[in-house]
Amino acid sequence: MKVLIVDDDEISLELLKNVLRDDGFEVFTAQNGEEAYRIIREESCKLVISDWEMPGISGIELCRQVRAEASIGYVYFLLLTSHNNPEQTVAGLQAGADDFIAKPFHPQEIVLRCRAGERILSLETRDVVIFALARLAESRDTETGAHLERVQHYCKLLASTLRSQGRFATQIDGEFIRLITETSPLHDIGKVGIPDNVLLKPGRLTHDEFEIMKTHTVIGAQTLQAALDKFPEAKFLRMARDIAASHHERYDGAGYPYNLSGEDIPLCGRIVAVADVYDAMTSKRVYKSAYSHETAVELIAEQSGQQFDPSVVAAFLQCATAFREIHNRLQPAESELRLEGVLANFEETRPKTIRSSQPIEEFDPPQFFPMPTAG
Repeated sequence: MKVLIVDDDEISLELLKNVLRDDGFEVFTAQNGEEAYRIIREESCKLVISDWEMPGISGIELCRQVRAEASIGYVYFLLLTSHNNPEQTVAGLQAGADDFIAKPFHPQEIVLRCRAGERILSLETRDVVIFALARLAESRDTETGAHLERVQHYCKLLASTLRSQGRFATQIDGEFIRLITETSPLHDIGKVGIPDNVLLKPGRLTHDEFEIMKTHTVIGAQTLQAALDKFPEAKFLRMARDIAASHHERYDGAGYPYNLSGEDIPLCGRIVAVADVYDAMTSKRVYKSAYSHETAVELIAEQSGQQFDPSVVAAFLQCATAFREIHNRLQPAESELRLEGVLANFEETRPKTIRSSQPIEEFDPPQFFPMPTAG
C-alpha cells in the first residue's frame, strides 16, 4: 500500500519512512502541505500520516482539502500531534481525520495503526466489489444463486476444519477464513465471458463446447488480475484471482487451465474444488438428477489424491454431516424450482435442432465426474 508521510521535521520524516518501508509499505514523503497534496493526487496514496503543525498548509488543513476533493477518493488520514486535549481531538475529527498519534510515538505503534487503516480501506472496497461481481455472475447463469451461497458456507466449514487439524495452522488464520468465505462466490466470475449457447445449454456439452467452458477460469483470473493491478493492496482480489484460476485444477495434475498439481495449486483453490464439486453433484439440473449426499461423499473420497487434495478430503469427511445440513438448509426458493421444471419440460418438448455442421457428441470429460457444466 502507498503511504505518504508529511512532516517538516527531517529526522521524524526519515524515522517514519524507514519504519514503514521495513514493514513493506511503499512510502512517499513530503515536507509541507502543498507538496503533499500534489503527491496524493499524482500517486493515489490512500493512507496519509501528517504532522499537525507545519508551515503553510497545516496537517489539519491538508486533511480538509483532501476530504473536499471528491475525485481523490477516500484517503485514510492519521494526524501526528503533540496536542492531547478534547478540543484538539474534536477539531481533527471535524476536519475528517481518521486517527491520531501522539508525540513522542513508538515506531511499532505507527505500523499497527497503518495496518488498521489498511484493513479499513480494504473493507470499504471489498464488500462492494464482491457483491457487484457475484451479482454479475448470477445475471448470466440463473442456476448460480443458491449455489454460490452454499459453496460459500462449505468453504468456510472446510477452512475452519483444516485449521483445527494443525497442519495448515500457519496458512489458515482468521483472515484466510474470512477471505475465502467472502471471495469463493467469485469462483465462476469468468462465466460472464462464455457465449450463451454454451453457458445456458440445457444439456451436456460437446467436446468443443466444454473446451470453451473451460476458458471461464482464465477469463475470471484475468478479470480479477486487472482489478488487482489497479488496487494491489486488496488482498481479497488476490485470493479471488487464485480461486478463479485454480478451482478446476486437479491434485494429480490432470486439471485445467494450467495442469498444476499438488501444493502448487493454491490452498484456496483446493478447498473450493471440493466444495464446488460436492454442490454440483448434490444439485438437480435440467440435464441431470441430483446425486445423494452419500453418493457424493463416496465419490469425493475415492478421488482423494487424484482430483482432490487428500488433506482437504479428510477435512470434508470429518464435517460431511455439516455439509448435508448446509445443503438441506440452503435450497432455492419454490419459485426457482418451478422455473427449472418449466425449462426441463420445454427442453423435452421442443424440436431438436443441430446448429453446427459437426455431429453433436455427449461428452463426459474423463478427468471429472459426469457433470461438465458444473461450476
